[in-house]
Amino acid sequence: MTATALIAINAWTGAPLLAVWIGSQAQSGQVLSMWGVLTVLAVLGVFEFIFGWALTWLSARYDRLTGRPRLAGLTSPWHRAKRGDRVQDIRSRYGISAPEAIVALSVIVGVLALEVWFFFFAGSSLV
Repeated sequence: MTATALIAINAWTGAPLLAVWIGSQAQSGQVLSMWGVLTVLAVLGVFEFIFGWALTWLSARYDRLTGRPRLAGLTSPWHRAKRGDRVQDIRSRYGISAPEAIVALSVIVGVLALEVWFFFFAGSSLV
């Protein structure tokens, strides 16, 4: 498994689970406290920022190693030159990068797994 896949999977599953565990350790009892909720939010924010930064860094490194140019989407549309280097043109020439494909695939698999669980295995809480 590649580093990009591990980071993408942990951004969706590992970071929230670890944040909830750390929040549960931070509160002083079995009743939900505001301190526990704030701890979960702060820890989740820090982990998601780190994972987002790591994915951005890996994607830029991958683009540099493969010779793929930086996307024009990094600048605002009104600041771009009118010479035709649009994001669609670059993607049509070079295709989607491996980190982008892995992140997209992890989102698709996650949503499908949630739907399968929800419709077939979750059961009803009304019974």
